[in-house]
Formats: sequence, C-alpha cells, structure tokens
Amino acid sequence: MRPAPPGIEMIRRPEGRRFRFVLFDFDGTLSLLREGWQGVMIPMMVEVLEPIATRLDRDALARLITEDVEETTGLPTIHQMMRLAERVSEVGGTPPDPKAYKGEYLRRLLAHIKGRRDAVASGQVEPDQMLLAGARAFLEALAKRDLVLCLASGTDEPYVLEEARLLEIDRYFGPHVYGARDDDEASSKSAVIGRMLAENRIPGDELLVLGDGFVEIADCKEAGGYAVAVASDEVAGGGCINEWKRDRLLRAGADMVIADFMCRDGLVRLLFGA
Repeated sequence: MRPAPPGIEMIRRPEGRRFRFVLFDFDGTLSLLREGWQGVMIPMMVEVLEPIATRLDRDALARLITEDVEETTGLPTIHQMMRLAERVSEVGGTPPDPKAYKGEYLRRLLAHIKGRRDAVASGQVEPDQMLLAGARAFLEALAKRDLVLCLASGTDEPYVLEEARLLEIDRYFGPHVYGARDDDEASSKSAVIGRMLAENRIPGDELLVLGDGFVEIADCKEAGGYAVAVASDEVAGGGCINEWKRDRLLRAGADMVIADFMCRDGLVRLLFGA
C-alpha cells in the first residue's frame, strides 16, 4: 500500500468510492471566528453549578462539565444547555428554561469573538486569516467538480449564514447552508445528511463528511459515508494536530485524519483521483 501524502493520516482508504455529496462542519473545520468557544461555555456552566453542587469541588465540576460538552459537540447549542439543566436538577436545583442558559452563553460568546468579526467586517483582517489554513483553495478545488457541497453547524442558523458571508465562503454552498434551530430536529446534522441524500438520490457510500466534532463523524459513518476528521489545533495552526480531537474523532469512526487543508493537493488526489 502506498503511503499517504504528508499531512494525512490514513485509517481506511476511500477505494472505489465516487463522492457526490460533501458535507462540511463550520466552526473549527473551516471557520476560526469562534475559536475558544469551549473556554466560554464550560466556565459559565461551572459558575451555574458551583453554588448548588456542594459535594463537588470546582475542579471536579469542570471535569464533569467538560465531558458533557465533549459528548455534545456538533449538536445544536441548545442540547448542551439542556444537559446543563439536567445537571442542575440532579444536584437538587431548579433550572430555568435551557433557552435562558443559551441566551447568557451567546451573550458571553459574542463578546468574546466581537473583535474578530469586526476586524473582518471592516477589512482590517482578510477573511482567509479567519479560515483554517488552505480551506479556500480546497473549496475552490471541490467547486470545480460535479459535487453537492453542504455546510452544516450546531451554531444557530442566522449566525452561520452571517459568518459564512463574512468569510466569503457562502458562494461555495449556495442554498445548502444549515444551522441549528432550537425547536427543529430537522436542523440536526443527521437529519440534514438524511434529507440531502434522499433529495439528491445519493447512496450513503457517495457521502463525504469533513468535521472536527464527534457528532458529524458518527453521523457520517451511520449513513455509510466516508469521514475525514479535521483534528485542527485552532490556536497553534500550521498543520498542528490537536491530539484530544484526533483520539476522539478516531473513536467516532474517522477514516482519515488531517490537521488542516494545507495538504489539499494530496487530499484531493486521494478522495477524487487525478
């Protein structure tokens, strides 16, 4: 077997597959605008639980909440807030509607990323500086092929649409940009995959998914597709692998692991041929 090109860890080769439907996750897979979101969500959740979960110290709470967030990464944000509400109930508290938790999280997150969004919107920072390395060139290569490209995210749909436009990548996906809607399970990634495959009459083995979350990798494998884990180190960049992401995405069933899209030429050859 020929070795994989540099920057690509091969678990299973896509031998014999002819991809027609390609689904990208957004945050951490293409966009860096929301880098650090876990550092906003987890402390907020610990802050909610600490006054009532008196049997656990702050470190134990942080480990518990981190595990909850890890398990739900890729799902709509409301699911993480629903899990927080469950934790509050478990320790004897009375949680508000999870949407209240979500509102506070979004307030903090938007304050955290405001400088990045404003810098891109004003032209101080080029959109490509807020994309994973090589992402635009990879999208350009795929746009030249007979493929249905889809963008799906657990982030609320209005923000996904706005940030995809801000980063000037919305044109690659046309009408196929999907974000979360709190009360609509049809907005989940598994539902998007199922609907797009059915509408385009594409069998599961012609599905390619690229993402950095457990959910989209597992959903891809459930549908019979081929999963590329983007184990991006969003802070270090430069082709660095986040080992925690890599290990978790391999457990989800990833067929291939990359750090970013600097390996795009070899990646295109492996996935689509010459």
